[in-house]
Amino acid sequence: MGNYSIKDLEQLSGIKAHTLRIWEQRYGILEPKRTNTNIRYYDDEDLKLILNVSYLNRNGLKISKIASLSPVEIHRRVKNISDTSPEFPNQIDALTIAMVNLEEDRFEKIISTNTLQYGFEQTMLNIVYPFLARIGILWQTGSIHPAHEHFISNLVRQKMIVAIDGQAHKAADASVKKYALFLPDGELHEMSLLFSAYILKSRGQKVIYLGQSLPLEDLDLICEKYNPDYLLTVITSIPANEQVGVFARELKRRFPNQGIILAGYQAMSRRAEIPRDIVVLNSLQDMIAFVEKGGKSFEAKTA
Repeated sequence: MGNYSIKDLEQLSGIKAHTLRIWEQRYGILEPKRTNTNIRYYDDEDLKLILNVSYLNRNGLKISKIASLSPVEIHRRVKNISDTSPEFPNQIDALTIAMVNLEEDRFEKIISTNTLQYGFEQTMLNIVYPFLARIGILWQTGSIHPAHEHFISNLVRQKMIVAIDGQAHKAADASVKKYALFLPDGELHEMSLLFSAYILKSRGQKVIYLGQSLPLEDLDLICEKYNPDYLLTVITSIPANEQVGVFARELKRRFPNQGIILAGYQAMSRRAEIPRDIVVLNSLQDMIAFVEKGGKSFEAKTA
């Protein structure tokens, strides 16, 4: 069972903690529990309720009206809005609710419907990634149960793999570059690497996908045999902050014939320690710009 502070509810619902307390006091929307040391907390049912309540409120229903509805009626109205409202914030909220309820069918329908309407890439950029960013901090702090993380990660990963497999191969020409994609030894956060593979393949580039937790000794063998034009990696948690610069310099030393591309939070936060001839991508949009410019005259890394 989850154990959430009011700040956790604020981050997931987008409703300020002050407003949540007013709703709690004036309308009885929430009733916090207390620990043995008298600290207030909220459980999974409270989170589900406030996500639904905030969703309806953002879509024009007054809080006084919502407070008078039964749980069944609240759920019905939320489902109706998410089925008929294409706005990205509504779809992100709908994914959050599906995650908390572990509703796989609902999650699948939201992704499939938006993919049909906007295409896979735009669905990922405008709905799935903002959704993952919204809940990412709560994953790291343990506010969300690990079951939620596994549930979402596996569903999104399956969608990405299917989309990557669906990309047609492009006949080799001068514009086609070869990219080797990997995560550092010990790094397991694969979402951005998978989506980078999709971006590259959808634009006709050659991808050697090496996946999670790759020792540099194994990358030596890959570069010796396949000689990729670029090495691309995403640093989310490993190597740790103080080792990012060391890792980047080691990549440059070992692979002087390859262009090196770094992405991920750790790379961005330690960019001053990374050699200037290594490209640091700030976002997935940077990845798209890099590929579409053929890697030339790209200035993702600034002084």
